[in-house]
Amino acid sequence: MFSMKPVSAPADAAAADTLGDLPEWNLSDLYPSMDDASVKADLEKSVADARAFEAAHKGKLADLARDDAAGLAKVVKEYEALEELLGRLISFAGLVYSGQTTDPARQKFYGDVQDKLTTAGTHLLFFTLELNRIEDAVLDAAMQSAELGHYKPWFDDIRKERPFQLEDRVEQLFHEKSATGRAAFNRLFDETISSLQFEVDGKTLGVEATLNYMQNPEREKRKEASDALAKVFSKNLSTFTLVTNTLAKDKEISDRWRGFEDVADSRHLANRVEREVVDALVSAVHEAYPRLSHRYYAMKAKWLGLDTMMHYDRNAPLPKADDRKIPWNEAKSTVLDAYARFSPDMAEIAERFFDRNWIDAPVRPGKAPGAFAHPTVPSAHPYVLVNYQGKTRDVMTLAHELGHGVHQVLAGPNGALMAPTPLTLAETASVFGEMLTFRSLLEKAPDAQARKIMLASKVEDMINTVVRQIAFYTFERRVHTERREGELTAERLGEIWMDVQRESLGPAFTFGEGYETFWTYIPHFIHSPFYVYAYAFGDCLVNSLYAVYEEAETGFQDKYFELLKAGGTKHHSELLAPFGLDATDPAFWQKGLSVIERMIDELAAMD
Repeated sequence: MFSMKPVSAPADAAAADTLGDLPEWNLSDLYPSMDDASVKADLEKSVADARAFEAAHKGKLADLARDDAAGLAKVVKEYEALEELLGRLISFAGLVYSGQTTDPARQKFYGDVQDKLTTAGTHLLFFTLELNRIEDAVLDAAMQSAELGHYKPWFDDIRKERPFQLEDRVEQLFHEKSATGRAAFNRLFDETISSLQFEVDGKTLGVEATLNYMQNPEREKRKEASDALAKVFSKNLSTFTLVTNTLAKDKEISDRWRGFEDVADSRHLANRVEREVVDALVSAVHEAYPRLSHRYYAMKAKWLGLDTMMHYDRNAPLPKADDRKIPWNEAKSTVLDAYARFSPDMAEIAERFFDRNWIDAPVRPGKAPGAFAHPTVPSAHPYVLVNYQGKTRDVMTLAHELGHGVHQVLAGPNGALMAPTPLTLAETASVFGEMLTFRSLLEKAPDAQARKIMLASKVEDMINTVVRQIAFYTFERRVHTERREGELTAERLGEIWMDVQRESLGPAFTFGEGYETFWTYIPHFIHSPFYVYAYAFGDCLVNSLYAVYEEAETGFQDKYFELLKAGGTKHHSELLAPFGLDATDPAFWQKGLSVIERMIDELAAMD
């Protein structure tokens, strides 16, 4: 492990003073500390209870379904309570680890908790496998019981997994080996990326702070940051290439055994979305590249006074853009005010995150990069991690993650089995929260120049969410498809990366030496293969949803809250029907993309 030099966040004390006091989360609502006796007690309880559950119920579920539906419902509730306990433990361990991934004590704690929960999970594997062997007619009859019928959405979901489940001992082997396979390589990636150090502007920085320099108003500093990233990524290419090849092969083995045909089919199943719907989205975005990213970036090059932009100019601020550091309290009030204008209830839920220390905001050496909202378990509450550095994009990220948080709070009453939302719909509230915040800020723009800059910033965010994420999805598809024929070299991975970047970003760009390594730092490729299309799905969905909101006279907020409260209990078709939207209709995606195109039209009219 590399030694870490202390790095303040932001990069100097003056900037930190500008931002004000940044909150750090209080995880005591889960457990008081890593060393608290309650953690050890619950770990031991989780294994003991899981063993007892298996001993009491294995081999008996079909008889219960046939003869005692209410009794089966009690067993499901017992299973749900176990899932709640295991979820609390792994959530706490994961959040502790995210706060400082390079700390040996936290690394060990996270690994030890994973090991214990893998053991506990081994004794619970039989449950859904055995439920799926119950005859449809028997289970359908049992569902007439009110107690068991409550769990019908969950049963419907696990039934969808039935064609792909394996014999019990094979499932057990896959489960136990995950700790030394996929999970181990995920952890290797996390600890490697968090330990990297970059020399920029006379400072030693982590990856998050270095990436932040790619938005610096000074072109030379953007180039310096890009060169530093490329230099360090290149030195670590062998590790990132090994991780990528290993995880792609691990997924191929699992897919082959389970009978998934396409490299992304397992993700589509987890997202409860049809392959044809995703293919329609991807096709629509590919066709829109010239109208969206190619056109916009040609305009941006002109605004920056450049014939062509370098890759490190992609997120450069526009001339005369407001580059002041936005204090934390201003970011807070901006987001909460925007939420409150839509719904006071939504703002009240979001405010809990600030008032009760559910947010971790400062950049720290070793802290996980990026941002997320973790739902934890229904008996507790979500937590939000951001790396706040005072930029407008950071305010939008805060709005995004708080949207997730509100969604997770509202879905919580469905319980541990039915609160989780498929990724495609999980991005709805987050992107909607961003849109509310953007529209609120746009209304306050003091003049045409400020409005132009804000519109351009939003267009860039939407291109990053739609075009960039579909390009990522395309990259992943090519990597996983080629990996089936053998390992990919670092050079080949770089070639695929450059192909999709040129295609998606267009002729306004020149890609400098070193950019071919930038695939290495994208965590979604590692943690959640093919996750990325969910962002584009969510953005296009919200664009259509927001258009309905603007046209609606009454009742939209109530229907929107019902969508969020549903959690994982309804299919996307059921949730969108009250708004007159249908994701299976190709025109749905064109409608969402046209919102971005109209914003680009407005920008063009301002020139």
